Amino acid sequence: MDVDESFMEVALAQAERALVAGEFPVGCVIVSQGEVVAVGERRNSVSANELDHAEMNALRTLLAQGQPADMEKLVVYSTMEPCLMCYSALIVNGVRNIVYAYEDAMGGGTSLPLSQLAPLYAGIRMNIRPHVLRARSLRLFQQFFSRPQPYLQDSLLCRYTLGQTSTLP
Repeated sequence: MDVDESFMEVALAQAERALVAGEFPVGCVIVSQGEVVAVGERRNSVSANELDHAEMNALRTLLAQGQPADMEKLVVYSTMEPCLMCYSALIVNGVRNIVYAYEDAMGGGTSLPLSQLAPLYAGIRMNIRPHVLRARSLRLFQQFFSRPQPYLQDSLLCRYTLGQTSTLP
């Protein structure tokens, strides 16, 4: 098991907690110099706040501890590709390294062409590693979408997820 897989295991544990709580199973960990410094899970149902994505919750926890000296060296591990909101928040806060497990076919933000944005963001270079422990994350999302629930039911993401096997698309 490589380092990215080890930290993705921690994110998957957060996602499993979210799933048990009836939430969309996204978990996130932020790592600095080989140490987990913040964790987050999806909490939208509890908070009724669409901003409470796992990545946003982990980022809030990190920033509440005091901003690290070099945000560019942090690595964010998420069980799902960050959405546009989360991806943007990570970029604005200086994060440059993202590892994710399962692609968000409906709302993933990591393919955003930063070079087309305003000058402040156009020169930013992100390091993205997709599909780390994808099959494990996929199973959590399939469990979620297989249960009756109102969140994203019959959405593109639901149909895509339920139609997937553990192999890459």
